[in-house]
Amino acid sequence: MNIFWFLPTHGDGRYLATQNSARAVNHAYLKQIAQAVDELGYGGVLVPTGRSCEDAWIVASTLAPLTRKLKFLVAARPGIISPTAAARMAATLDRLSDGRLLINVVTGGDPSELAADGVFLDHDERYEAADEFLTVWRDLLAGKVVDFDGRHIKVKGARQIFPSIQQPHPPLYFGGSSPAAHELAAKQIDHYLSWGEPLADVKQKIDDVRQRAEALGRTVKFGLRIHVIVRETAEEAWSAANDLIRYVDDETIASASKSFGHFDSVGQARMSRLHNGKRENLEIAPNLWAGVGLVRGGAGTALVGSPQQVADRLLEYRDIGIETFVLSGYPHLEEAYRVAELLFPLLPVTQHQPVGAAHVSPFGELIANEHLPKASQS
Repeated sequence: MNIFWFLPTHGDGRYLATQNSARAVNHAYLKQIAQAVDELGYGGVLVPTGRSCEDAWIVASTLAPLTRKLKFLVAARPGIISPTAAARMAATLDRLSDGRLLINVVTGGDPSELAADGVFLDHDERYEAADEFLTVWRDLLAGKVVDFDGRHIKVKGARQIFPSIQQPHPPLYFGGSSPAAHELAAKQIDHYLSWGEPLADVKQKIDDVRQRAEALGRTVKFGLRIHVIVRETAEEAWSAANDLIRYVDDETIASASKSFGHFDSVGQARMSRLHNGKRENLEIAPNLWAGVGLVRGGAGTALVGSPQQVADRLLEYRDIGIETFVLSGYPHLEEAYRVAELLFPLLPVTQHQPVGAAHVSPFGELIANEHLPKASQS
């Protein structure tokens, strides 16, 4: 199991939908999170994209020199940037970070945000354009001279002079729930990501993408994007979940639901249906809580419970084919430590330990400056 974390470039805090105890986005805080997850052994961080976020490429570029092994999952936006410029950016960041770049292909789901960026394609046209984008992008990073005359993209004599370290290109990640999205994943993507839905629903998506890929002679790996609220007891975890939305009132939920209703994203519609804009019955499956999605777009569910309960749920996703887990929690600095301390010992985590990690004090504070503390028996 490869465990990633999340960089909250749109803001962070102890509560959702309020300025109470909110934390400003600045480089010092993002550096703390990146360096913490690097030391804790996470495999990478997802850097989000969109007009509500700081620019993902610039954020990753400033943090890569301050970390050692951490990989950065950064968005490529077909329709907003050309595939030739995106290929140069990818090769450069991959080279200058010593092969630590991962690409998150984002087609977008909010028509108003897309229009503000000059993209006026409908839902399926965006996936068609993304297919053309990735065809050119992949060929460039494979060292080919590219002539391409498509419906959305036209280039002549395009070539990439500097190769990426990762060959043939930095791995491609992507999420989408529509048939058009699944077809794009099957044809072009290395890792398909699903938001956290009930197990049977995620399995249905995995099976569909896998079958489409097999028909094309390809294989695709799978990942899950989900929040985590884990505490030493289940009671503490559910209390923390309820506390996270303590300032979320009905007016705020209605406003968020209205905004989400304008999206043409099938995935966002699926997230919204999990709670239907209501606070009641938010535990939609064992330990799966839809409270985050009341006000947050995109990934809107969290696994809530004791360490063993959350580990068991993650292992169930692992058993249906999930290999990479992109986790997050509020606030992201403290929760990165909590997840690593409470969950990592219960999971077959692919550890990305920094050099020298085995030679630092692993046992906490000495008792009376002399005695080693006892190991927990629980």
